[in-house]
Amino acid sequence: MTTLNKVTLIGYLGRGPEMRATAAGDPVTQLVIATTETWKDKNTGEKKESTEWHRVILYRKLAEIAGQYLKKGSLVYIEGRLQTRKWTGKDDVERYTVEIIADDMRMLGGKPSHGDAEGDARKPDEAGSTKTTHSHRSDRVEFDLEDDMIPF
Repeated sequence: MTTLNKVTLIGYLGRGPEMRATAAGDPVTQLVIATTETWKDKNTGEKKESTEWHRVILYRKLAEIAGQYLKKGSLVYIEGRLQTRKWTGKDDVERYTVEIIADDMRMLGGKPSHGDAEGDARKPDEAGSTKTTHSHRSDRVEFDLEDDMIPF
């Protein structure tokens, strides 16, 4: 029987990307992504909410793109696999961390910033432009841009 280790997330970055490099000099970026589930309590009728935080690791070109374009509050789609990493803390106690090693990332848009009176700058406007989506899979980069969004 074949097994499958696959994770798909859509969530918001809880903080800005943390960029580093491997010993060989390859870029590595760590993201912390929040996903929230909401439901209505059957007994009280009250709206309930639960947020999970996920540690996501990106390598090479994908790491560079994430470090350059993502920021706290960015909405992203992540596809990857789970990996458990064992490490020893300063107190010499062995610990385990579960991470998602991403092989695909798509920037879906962003959360409106508090200082932006219009909300998300990627919303459709009177001219009919639509949101920008960036995607990356392996070493291929795809951009879907409306003509009025290209600066030249």
